[in-house]
Amino acid sequence: MEEREGEVRWDGLCSRDAAARDAALDTIGQAVLRRAESIASGAAADGLPVPAARDGLGEALARLLMLSRRCPFPDVREKSEAILSGVQELGIRIPRPLGHGPSRFIPEKETIQVGKEDATMHTLFAESFATLGRLDNVTLVMVFHPQYLESFLKTQHYLLQMDGPLPLHYRHYIGIMAAARHQCSYLVNLHVNDFLHVGGDPKWLNGLENAPQKLQNLGELNKMLAHRPWLITKEHIEQLLKTEENSWSLAELIHAVVLLTHYHSLASFTFGCGISPEIDCEGGHTFRPPSVSNYCICDITNGYHGVDEIHASPAGSIPVSSTESVCEVEALMEKMKQLQECRDEEEASQEEMATRFEREKRESMFVCSSEDEESAATRDVSRHFEDTSYGYKDFSRHGMHVPTFRVQDYSWEDHGYSLVNRLYPDVGQLLDEKFHIAYNLTYNTMAMHKDVDTSMLRRAIWNYIHCMFGIRYDDYDYGEINQLLDRSFKVYIKTVVCTPEKTTKRMYDSFWRQFEHSEKVHVNLLLVEARMQAELLYALRAITRYMT
Repeated sequence: MEEREGEVRWDGLCSRDAAARDAALDTIGQAVLRRAESIASGAAADGLPVPAARDGLGEALARLLMLSRRCPFPDVREKSEAILSGVQELGIRIPRPLGHGPSRFIPEKETIQVGKEDATMHTLFAESFATLGRLDNVTLVMVFHPQYLESFLKTQHYLLQMDGPLPLHYRHYIGIMAAARHQCSYLVNLHVNDFLHVGGDPKWLNGLENAPQKLQNLGELNKMLAHRPWLITKEHIEQLLKTEENSWSLAELIHAVVLLTHYHSLASFTFGCGISPEIDCEGGHTFRPPSVSNYCICDITNGYHGVDEIHASPAGSIPVSSTESVCEVEALMEKMKQLQECRDEEEASQEEMATRFEREKRESMFVCSSEDEESAATRDVSRHFEDTSYGYKDFSRHGMHVPTFRVQDYSWEDHGYSLVNRLYPDVGQLLDEKFHIAYNLTYNTMAMHKDVDTSMLRRAIWNYIHCMFGIRYDDYDYGEINQLLDRSFKVYIKTVVCTPEKTTKRMYDSFWRQFEHSEKVHVNLLLVEARMQAELLYALRAITRYMT
């Protein structure tokens, strides 16, 4: 049933033309029902009560289930549902979704429902579906912030599909390498499918050692960018650019660096927002019938525990009254007001500002969760990268010194932007727009309060992330960070940015307890973009030093 064999073609469903989509789905339906009839008749001849969906039919049915739930075009949703019903009438079991909505952290009823979106969101959904061939769960969570989502989708589309230095299959393979560094099976699975779809060699997926030497050489840079970008030097860049027949051009390397940083930070978003597996991917559906209690013992062994447990309060957490949470919001707003008054009255000396930065940088090393546990990479994901023991944790536990990177000496605005735009035209501009939208995005609200200037809080979050990477802004008073970000929030930020695979629902629930889910997603957008920019600054500075 696989598309690559030419038996079922899914491409036509991405058309913006309703007639083309209708024709494509007719063809798909005929192929699926033919296969289902063949299996059903064969099972009847063998005396089997419920024939299994085999020979690729299961994958096709899972894809149709996804389309019936996640396609922005009503005609496709309805027709996909009808095809599934036709298969079910033949006595073949059809899949049902596992999980409840695009995020394990956000109740489905509080997310945007496909088919109930407004005109602006529908346009974004249609664009995403036409570009990616699916309406993925990342999009369904990011759409809380349509302005950012539009910029994100435009940038990602350019990196993956528009003209550029790297061939298409290299782009998806680099995405796999980057996502695998954080054991992000969600992104790895998506890009394995895309890699094969654009003609990538399946042998490369058996492990990084089966990929071309040129891609293997990128492994060291991938590792350092993901976990310790401050260690990148011009010598690392030189090794990639001067490796004879396996060398990278400067333009190719810029493209690769942007892809690596994009997918490292997107892995942070995926774990930070608890993104669920896609319906048609592994872990997103099951062919087992629901039991009376809505799940059976086989679900439990596979890590699925039903709706009540997924959205229940974390085990062992202490219930917090709404009064306490409201007090937290009021206290935070009062601190913002006091800090603004202090700013107006006096300004700390440069020496004091430097001291406060070093103190905050040092303290950030020791921010860790009590839930911090070793998490081994799954075999399927870890084969896409080398040195699985290398991570941010080693630096923090051994107290290694992170050198200070002064933005006044090398910044995105004055240096990185122009370098990227020169070697990979238009991408510098796309990234710049995305950084600015994330940094400046505001609805002037905090929980239940309106008409609030949140710029001080947003800057504290952004600068705290950069501080963890050793990046200093000379004009910022780092004493504000401890005033505005409490310990539970710092634990969440550091986990999502540095070891996202260890993020838990308990961490997500424990910070900003009175805030809306959309506001917590907003925080994640800041984390994504601040992290990406931090990685880029170190890589681009090394490239600049190599060039000069």
